[in-house]
Amino acid sequence: MPFYRDHVYPRLVRLLGDPEPVREIRKRIVPLARGEVLKIGVGPGVNFAYYDPARVSKVHALEPNAGMIRLAERQRRRTELDIAFLDLPGEGIPLGDGSVDTVVSTFTLCTISGVADALRGVRRVLRPGGTLIFFEHGRSPDPRVRRWQEWTEPIPHWLFEGCHVTRDVPSLIEQAGFRIERMETAYLARFPKAWTHCWWGSAVPQPDPRSPQAS
Repeated sequence: MPFYRDHVYPRLVRLLGDPEPVREIRKRIVPLARGEVLKIGVGPGVNFAYYDPARVSKVHALEPNAGMIRLAERQRRRTELDIAFLDLPGEGIPLGDGSVDTVVSTFTLCTISGVADALRGVRRVLRPGGTLIFFEHGRSPDPRVRRWQEWTEPIPHWLFEGCHVTRDVPSLIEQAGFRIERMETAYLARFPKAWTHCWWGSAVPQPDPRSPQAS
């Protein structure tokens, strides 16, 4: 439904996607970004306010939803950051190899259909010494909560354009060739608990065993 996707869904995310517990974590992790930054899944541009202009030289903003871009443009006008919106050709990232210092992903990896390919793309565009900063939600370690996640997943999947609350995001990050340096986890709301199990932290690319530098 294009009208829902481009007009209702972006406003729903803006309304519900940044409650106080989420905002407090954004304030902690987004300022850690440095250098040239890629933000995958910009959404309504909530993170723009939390980048440190003294540390960030440019933000490449990747977002396929036209309604989200309209909202994010408003946020861009409120900041002095150099922000460039990127077109999204399929699931690919339209940047060269080793072109950014930091990739930021907040509540994005739950919705990307080709998440494994997307994470390999993130690894490709990071420079040596680069960092993936993530803040995501998904699969609970509690079997009782997991059952509720499985039963109720069709609801957020429809409301939030493909959201999967059963994804094990840390495992996906590691399978894509990253080493998680630090990570915290918590339920950020008591209801609906099945949708609010979150992880936040940072990861770095593991050396590619096929690379000469890894031998």
